[in-house]
Amino acid sequence: MSGKNSIKKEQAPCPYAKKCGGCQLMNMTYPEQLSWKTARCIKLLGRFCHVEDIIGMQNPAHYRNKVQAAYQFTRSGKVVSGVYQSGTHNVVNVNSCLTEDIKADEITVYIRSLLPRFRILPYNEDTKAGFLRHVLVRRGFSSGEIMVVLVGANPCFPMKNRLCDALVERFPEITTVVFNINPHKTSMVLGERSETLYGKGFIEDTLCGCAFRISPASFYQINPVQTGILYNTAISFAGLNKNSTVIDAYCGTGTIGIAAAKYAGSVTGVELNPDAVRDAVFNAKRNKTDNIAFVKADAGEYMLEAAKQGEKADIVFMDPPRAGSDKKFLSSLVSLAPEKIVYISCNPETLARDLAYLTKNGYKVKKIQPIDMFPFTSHCEVIALIMRNFSSK
Repeated sequence: MSGKNSIKKEQAPCPYAKKCGGCQLMNMTYPEQLSWKTARCIKLLGRFCHVEDIIGMQNPAHYRNKVQAAYQFTRSGKVVSGVYQSGTHNVVNVNSCLTEDIKADEITVYIRSLLPRFRILPYNEDTKAGFLRHVLVRRGFSSGEIMVVLVGANPCFPMKNRLCDALVERFPEITTVVFNINPHKTSMVLGERSETLYGKGFIEDTLCGCAFRISPASFYQINPVQTGILYNTAISFAGLNKNSTVIDAYCGTGTIGIAAAKYAGSVTGVELNPDAVRDAVFNAKRNKTDNIAFVKADAGEYMLEAAKQGEKADIVFMDPPRAGSDKKFLSSLVSLAPEKIVYISCNPETLARDLAYLTKNGYKVKKIQPIDMFPFTSHCEVIALIMRNFSSK
């Protein structure tokens, strides 16, 4: 089993584990976590084909390059910042999280110390008083660029430029600061309106030899070390060549499709979110990738229409959300009848459900590879290679 090194002995156990609840496997050593996750994947997916041992990390600490901190007053009037306690909206005051980027945590804690100086109050969800709701920090693993997003409850932020100056002075690594307005009662961190206070409003990072623009709301995997392994494994499973016609369903900002385009004949990325499509087009141009096109559409409807028009795809990459794919999408996929499907899943339970549908409709699972993207939590990613079963036709 790969990546069995545990956290160094001189590192203390997480002091927030009981209050936070975000890391369900904190009571296990890292090798024990990997064994537990492999066993869970075998239990859920082993009936389809052999499940490989999970690929772990050499150093599973501080892997999250995206940190979201909430801010709140305690009953005694002290400002705290950190994560919500599991199942509640009570903020656990965190100075340094075992899973989060160290520099990002330093930034969120420093902002906490600045609030009294700039007379900024944390937002209260019940009374709707106060201003600062969240701070989002994203760091490019390869580039080192850092984005700070200040999320306010309303557009009135008179101290924004002075606060921005203080941040950049203290952390010159920060390359952009964005003010985001979220006035709604919602579990969503970001609102729809943003204003760039410093820099270009986005950062860039390199993944699988390609450069990608990361905006405040862009989907970008939070574990850059394992993401390279994830995407390279998926591309390897696909067995691409210069004659391959590829559809990247749920393509987001185009990360998988652009990385795969180097080996394929043509790639079509399909995504419903217009902001993600805009970033995907930019990313393709940034990488001078001229054999990929992006379509703003529902991926299931797109594939169904392609099948009606007699179009073909050799390979479909799919990377759905935790809920997996619905029957409408899966039936469209079966109608299109690609030779190979590479399914990247962040939820083995919904993957098992979707594999059951596909194997009843002319497909066979050939490979299953779990990858540990989220050490200390119960979550993992799984890549499945699914091939059309010609003998069933």
